Amino acid sequence: MMKHLVLACALLAPAAAQAQAKKEPPVAAEAAPLSDPAFELFRLVPGQTEAFIRSVAIWDQVNAAGGQPKTQLYLHEDGEGWDVMLYKPPRAAPTPEQSAAMAAKMKELGLVGGPLFFIGLREKVADHAHLVMKGPMLSEAWVAELDAQRADLAAQK
Repeated sequence: MMKHLVLACALLAPAAAQAQAKKEPPVAAEAAPLSDPAFELFRLVPGQTEAFIRSVAIWDQVNAAGGQPKTQLYLHEDGEGWDVMLYKPPRAAPTPEQSAAMAAKMKELGLVGGPLFFIGLREKVADHAHLVMKGPMLSEAWVAELDAQRADLAAQK
């Protein structure tokens, strides 16, 4: 199953990144570093699919309040035993102002964090896999980086 998961993520990441790039303006060169993209696969408790997807939509309101990108949702149609995959595109860490806006939105929506969030999530989720990956990238770019690192090591000897 894991090889299918990694393959699915590898195939979806470039399309997801391109879709996100079309929705967001270009970022200035001096922008804060971005997180790596993250993929999460969920096998949901039977009967909890709608509640889970609605909760993603509600938390996206919190992301939007803080100027953060929304989570992209993929629904299972065929294959292994997962129900929903979430793609969390690269994002900069929220500024203090963005964090405050997100906290205010959480309060407005009656949302909780910490252990209470975890308990609420686990009522909907039977199983979960979380992958943080580098990319999207071309294989030639990765090979060039590998060769450059080896050249740097050889030059240090």
